[in-house]
Amino acid sequence: MAKGNIGVTSDNIFPVIKKFLYSDHEIFLRELISNAVDATQKLKTLSSVGEAKGDLGDLRVRVSIDKEKKTLTVSDHGIGMTAEEVDKFINQIAFSGAEEFLNQYKDKAEAIIGHFGLGFYSAFMVSKKVEIFSQSYKEDAKAVHWSCEGTPEYTMEETIKAERGTDIVLHIDDEFPQYLENATIEGLLRKYCKFLPVEIAFGKKKEWKDGKEVELDEENIINDINPAWTRKPSELKDEDYDKFYHELYPMQMDEPLFHIHLNVDYPFNLTGILYFPKIKSNLDVHRNKIQLYCNQVYVTDEVENIVPEYLTLLHGVIDSPDIPLNVSRSYLQSDNNVKKISGYITKKVADKLAELYKADKDEFAKKWDDIKMFIQFGMLTDEKFYEKATGFALYKNLDGKYATLDEYKAQVKEAQTDKDGNLVLLYTNDPDAHYTYIERAKAKGYDVLLMDGELDVHMMSQAEQKAMMAETDGQTDKLRFVRIDSDTIENLIKKEDAAKDEYSAEQKEGLRKAFEALLPTAEDKLRYTVTCEAAAADALPVFLTQNEFMRRMKEMAAHQQGMSFYGQMPDSYNLVLNTSHPLIQELVGKETAEEVQEEVEKDGKKETVVKTAYKLDGEDERMKQLIDIALLASGQLKGEALAKFVNRSVELL
Repeated sequence: MAKGNIGVTSDNIFPVIKKFLYSDHEIFLRELISNAVDATQKLKTLSSVGEAKGDLGDLRVRVSIDKEKKTLTVSDHGIGMTAEEVDKFINQIAFSGAEEFLNQYKDKAEAIIGHFGLGFYSAFMVSKKVEIFSQSYKEDAKAVHWSCEGTPEYTMEETIKAERGTDIVLHIDDEFPQYLENATIEGLLRKYCKFLPVEIAFGKKKEWKDGKEVELDEENIINDINPAWTRKPSELKDEDYDKFYHELYPMQMDEPLFHIHLNVDYPFNLTGILYFPKIKSNLDVHRNKIQLYCNQVYVTDEVENIVPEYLTLLHGVIDSPDIPLNVSRSYLQSDNNVKKISGYITKKVADKLAELYKADKDEFAKKWDDIKMFIQFGMLTDEKFYEKATGFALYKNLDGKYATLDEYKAQVKEAQTDKDGNLVLLYTNDPDAHYTYIERAKAKGYDVLLMDGELDVHMMSQAEQKAMMAETDGQTDKLRFVRIDSDTIENLIKKEDAAKDEYSAEQKEGLRKAFEALLPTAEDKLRYTVTCEAAAADALPVFLTQNEFMRRMKEMAAHQQGMSFYGQMPDSYNLVLNTSHPLIQELVGKETAEEVQEEVEKDGKKETVVKTAYKLDGEDERMKQLIDIALLASGQLKGEALAKFVNRSVELL
């Protein structure tokens, strides 16, 4: 029996391993299984080149628990190790056997997983003692038994082992009894080893018979060794892709909208399948994530450094041995390969979407409402994606018809270009609340877009900025989006100079002040101003408008950091008195003015000032009714104010 110290540069490497090199205790099982699979794949490689003789036999990796002995064992029938190899690959920490093997058999060893060197030592995260029993495939090699109790000291001796391969026996620390539970181990195996290329067996299959669970003779195989992403697209049908989607996400009931199969081997290796799912709520966004694999070993579902942020909303699998990982396969490290992979995925997704749109525009439009968040997010954050996406990003009008921005502009250009050459695109985010405004627009032959998505306001601003940049470059595409309730329809799309009324500034000021005195008490987040304007005679006598710029800034502030200034500002509305309407014209000249004293605070002191107050004698109820009609038309009349309006309406009748 030989004794010695493990070759490390620290007096005690194990506390470092337990605390710093590995991000999560549970990954020890992934590392040991990965090593077992590596050993099996190496044996296949050596057999294919004639260096390993004879029948390979049973190549399954098996995991077993002995609760009495408090051990967890991972066994393989792979290449095995000689005493010299144990000394080289186990006793000299961070010397990677897989890396050396890859260099020697680089043209034959595509399936070798491990190239990190420290994976085996993750076993000490949960074990008070670890043993290795290994029999090399080499003829006349002696079996070896290695043992270590979590210190740099180890023992190594010859032993007898009936079969080729390696058994790793973990004596589980009392601190981690969960790793002796079948349910825990099976859960970890299904999480990390679900798609490994060598069969992983854990116990026996079970089924319910006569009201109780019965163990069968058949071994319980954890994994699918040929997952869909490792196969050629020509071998798969749509139902195969859908089946794999539900294999990835068993709790997902909906079918994916469509998929993208990734397959590239130069200048990096990358395979995978990405799915566009139906997203019904914010919960869906965070529940099912893209899974990252390295040669079919699960690594993480935190892929923000590989996939552009907007594409993290997709589901599916990415598998690449060229994504750099640290010793525990748990952290991504940004480098040029990662950037190239990110760029490739972006291009592949954009090309697929363009292909689907060109192939069947109507079918693409049916799916638009479910996928537009992905596309809009991408257009807002990635200039290259924006350039490609303009050819398939759609806008929907109130009739449910879809068109790209260029297509839509061509459709409405003649009717909705104002006298200054601006193309005005009208929209609503609430057709019911804006019904009156929409009907006024339709009466003039205008079209109205439905823009009720979370990112729609950002998309409109981006389109306007792009149009402005084009105008600077000498093009003439002037573009404005305006919400249908932001002004009178005549002002939104001015075809001629504004009409003028016959009333004096003094008359309108008196009328304005009289209405202002009857407005609802302003809340902290609500402000009203009153203006007089000669709108159309058939428009409402009093109506509300809201400044497009300020309202849009507030909406954007809700989703964008750095715009909190706008978010804190009150909602400001303009109450327009339509001086072209007979009901308002009847009120002109009826106002009376009187001087009233009002107490105000100035420089920290209270002062009494004299102000001029206007009122319309005997018209208060009528004016309140007109104001409430305007509030009702814009969806702002609620609660007690609505009840008073109803009662007042009955009394006036």
